[in-house]
Amino acid sequence: MAVNRMFRTCPTTGLVFQQPAERLIIVNAVTAVVFLLIGGLLALGVVLTRWPAVHWLAADRFYQVLTAHGIDMLIFWMIFFEIAVLYFCSAVLLRSRIATPRIGWTAYGLMLIGALVNNYSVLRGDSSVMMTSYVPMQAHWTFYLGLILFAVGALVACFVFFGTLVVAKSERTYVGSVPLVTFGAITAAIIAVFTIASGAIILIPTFLWSIGLISHIDPIMYRTIWWAFGHSSQQINVAAHISVWYAIAAVVFGAKPLSERVSRMAFLLYIFFLQLASAHHLLVDPGLSSTWKIFNTSYAMYLAVLASMVHGLTVPGAIEVAQREKGYNHGLFEWLRKAPWGNPVFSGMFISLIGFGFLGGISGVMMGTEQLNLIIHNTLYVPGHFHATVVIGSTLAFMAFTYFLIPVLFRREVMFPRIAKWQPYVFGFGMYGVALFLMAAGTLGVPRRDWDITFAGNAFPYEFPGAAFLMLGLAGISGVIAITGGGMYLLNTIGSVFLGKRIVTPDFAYVRASAGVAPSRKPVAAAITGHGSTIGAWGLVAPGTFSLAMVFLASFVLYYFINWKYLATVWPLK
Repeated sequence: MAVNRMFRTCPTTGLVFQQPAERLIIVNAVTAVVFLLIGGLLALGVVLTRWPAVHWLAADRFYQVLTAHGIDMLIFWMIFFEIAVLYFCSAVLLRSRIATPRIGWTAYGLMLIGALVNNYSVLRGDSSVMMTSYVPMQAHWTFYLGLILFAVGALVACFVFFGTLVVAKSERTYVGSVPLVTFGAITAAIIAVFTIASGAIILIPTFLWSIGLISHIDPIMYRTIWWAFGHSSQQINVAAHISVWYAIAAVVFGAKPLSERVSRMAFLLYIFFLQLASAHHLLVDPGLSSTWKIFNTSYAMYLAVLASMVHGLTVPGAIEVAQREKGYNHGLFEWLRKAPWGNPVFSGMFISLIGFGFLGGISGVMMGTEQLNLIIHNTLYVPGHFHATVVIGSTLAFMAFTYFLIPVLFRREVMFPRIAKWQPYVFGFGMYGVALFLMAAGTLGVPRRDWDITFAGNAFPYEFPGAAFLMLGLAGISGVIAITGGGMYLLNTIGSVFLGKRIVTPDFAYVRASAGVAPSRKPVAAAITGHGSTIGAWGLVAPGTFSLAMVFLASFVLYYFINWKYLATVWPLK
């Protein structure tokens, strides 16, 4: 069998693209953006219905739209883009041919068919079961079949990624260990295998139940296993978007991690503890033992949090060191003031990092504490939290990375550079508001997944305080702003990819590997594919980052005890 060994070298970055790998990256990334478009349009229905003053959609339509929005955003948009990231981190960063491109296309086909089948099932009107699809609610059998097909395709794509690592190693396309960005992608892929296996364990029986071959699915068993799939899928996102942070730091600043060994150890902590420590959806469930809950909340969670804190320090710390080496040494924060805030690649990444850490990280620890979980779980606090992690953290990081890929991968100029400059701010700060105000409403007890929080017409209506309605209104306004920012991204991305001015390279051609692949002499390639040192392992070489870390710690402690104060108000003893 003939193997395509045709490569091109990007003249501006020095990155090397094999033709089949390039095509697979492009098709997965473009498909991801299409599902982001669909999910974004559906988000408008969710936002305007949760906004009490508007309350746009009828109940049946709201739950249908909410189901499709959640799945399209949390699963299809994210994982299609992450598969593109996996191929980029293996074939491109390792200067390797992709293993079994035909199987890669088969994986893509299964994922696409599965996503389309699932959307068809929801939009036909009989599968409005939310993303969790909790039994005994039963969706149409095509709902489960679509998810299974998508999961199988994603699993196959992960094995193509692993195969590419083997090819690169055997053909010696790189020297030493894999770059840190690739190591992070390996972490995401390992977590993905665990996640998809958990999904298969529960989705296949549920599919058989939907077609009548199984008479009963135990709800407690379903919930327990489903969250090994449902929440672990977020951990794929975390590992992937942190890899993108490191990549962007290298691309924009030539920044190296303060201690590459420590960063790699943090990724390993994700593999061992992140899935376990984040199962806050199960802490009040009767199906889990007290021993497991104590280990989860008192040990595993904090090892996972430690890993995130390492990444939260080393990424801005590496940027600070790189900036100080360029002469930005005045005071604590000149390095940050002089950063390229007009470059959407950087601004999107940094807004993502701060939002993920302060809003997603702190709120995640709150929900991972069993006692605090009692007052905020199954409220709007939960979607507020995951809009901070998945949307601000992952989606905004992927948006930022797109602005780098448009000229490098698609060989097109960004069509609307001024819109691109402002887009991360509009989307990011709009989503900051969504996350904050939803969490505030949740703290006041407003339930999630409810079409009407007043329960009007019910035998036992409930009067929430006026502050709850204010928070929902502010969340609605913030949501419209965020959707506007998402529209700016989609306009720029779709316009640039299909209509943007083509970047013409003199004497452009794909060359055979036998003719010699051009070495990575360009600064970008050297930074992103190289290795860091231990420049900051034991010394305070990034005082500005250290100061920001202290602000984070103070914020965490303050918010932690505020929530314990809220908890104390529901205790019967004085």
